[in-house]
Amino acid sequence: MKTVSAVIFAALFAVGSVEAFAPSSTRSSVVVGSKCSTTSTSSPIILSSTVDDKTEVRDYFNTEGFSRWNKIYSESDEVNKVQLDIRTGHAQTIQKILNWIDDDGNIKGKSVCDCGCGVGSLAIPLAQMGAKITASDISDSMSKEAARRAKELGIRGAKFYTSDLESVKGKYNTVTCVDVAIHYPTDKMSEMIGHLCSISTDRVIFSFAPKTWYYVGLKKIGEFFPGPSKTTRAYLHEETAVRKALQDAGFEIAREEMTGTNFYFSRLLEAKRVKK
Repeated sequence: MKTVSAVIFAALFAVGSVEAFAPSSTRSSVVVGSKCSTTSTSSPIILSSTVDDKTEVRDYFNTEGFSRWNKIYSESDEVNKVQLDIRTGHAQTIQKILNWIDDDGNIKGKSVCDCGCGVGSLAIPLAQMGAKITASDISDSMSKEAARRAKELGIRGAKFYTSDLESVKGKYNTVTCVDVAIHYPTDKMSEMIGHLCSISTDRVIFSFAPKTWYYVGLKKIGEFFPGPSKTTRAYLHEETAVRKALQDAGFEIAREEMTGTNFYFSRLLEAKRVKK
């Protein structure tokens, strides 16, 4: 029954998403197809109210979380029905983005920065479509797995590295941040979106779990169900606040989608920079 599924989802809600937002103060990079790897020390911006969340997420996705979510975001049969449903929902979100890109027909040669790349679910197919990929994740384990998968598929030139989201620099035609916001505190959401917009010259593709009375209710129910999956905190976000943050940064919504399965839900927005 759907009601039962909803309650189970709430109990598992804090599992969140594998793509996390910020690692430690060490920045390492791997360029797929290159024999050389570089490591340098950076000084990421650590926001005081998010330190605990960052440490929690980083540690989880470098250890047991990596094992669990690497299986979910793969073709492994070692997943349960809930994990399979989450895999399906996430794949639907990724496919919607790829459909947008394919419809536009102009991604070849364009630069894309994927913040919170996880195991490369979006970055890898974008690289296969001809995009110039730079992708980062909180988890060193995740970014290295993404690089491994890309290399295995013969992708050359895509860069995967571990970095604090706030420390990601440069200018890119497109900046993507998919299923990362669930790990990001509400009071820092606008600042986080502002930073993503600051490194994008053309557009930002962003997804988040919307804060509605229904989803808030599920989350509250889930808090009564302790379990091994409840390892990181999860945050819902007001859709009006997300849209306002994008608008304040000089972007306007061009396309949007909503993905909802029994155990996964995600609002997807494409925002384009307003030309002056």
